Amino acid sequence: MSDLDLLTQSLARNVKRWRTERGFTLDALAARAGVSRGMLIQIEQARTNPSIGTVVKIGDALGISVTTLLDYERGPKVRIVPADQAVRLWHTDAGSYSRLLAGAEAPGPLEMWDWRLMPGESSGSDPHPAGTVEIAHVTAGELTLTVDGAEYRVEAGASVTFEANAAHSYANRGETPTEMVLTVSVPAPAH
Repeated sequence: MSDLDLLTQSLARNVKRWRTERGFTLDALAARAGVSRGMLIQIEQARTNPSIGTVVKIGDALGISVTTLLDYERGPKVRIVPADQAVRLWHTDAGSYSRLLAGAEAPGPLEMWDWRLMPGESSGSDPHPAGTVEIAHVTAGELTLTVDGAEYRVEAGASVTFEANAAHSYANRGETPTEMVLTVSVPAPAH
């Protein structure tokens, strides 16, 4: 079985598990996440490989991290994620990518990402739930961060924090690859 098949099956199992645990019907989760009921059914039946944007929307609606959606097995309090087990969830032919390095529930989802953006490339994100905070540390190149239409330049060695409950995007407008570590903290859902 391929890694993609394993991810698709984990996602199917975990969306259904967390939807049931939260007491959401398919229709309720679809409305909260802004995805179609048909898409949720396909995901829960492991019949589709949704985009990372769809997975993030479902995680946000359930109040859990992408890591938890992909695998909810609970182990010891210390968890080491080997480099070869980081999950690449977005990439382009030019070499841009995002890799989910690690995640936890603390008390809401907390994720750490490794990003590379090649010159001229960008990636956008829909607004996350109110209270979501992102922290990025640029390790190479320069990041052009746009939050709710306002543009910010973050040079290598600098860090940025922002409230991510508005549309935002990451772009590389420079000549060399932009590399950054990004942490996303989503508040626990109100029940």
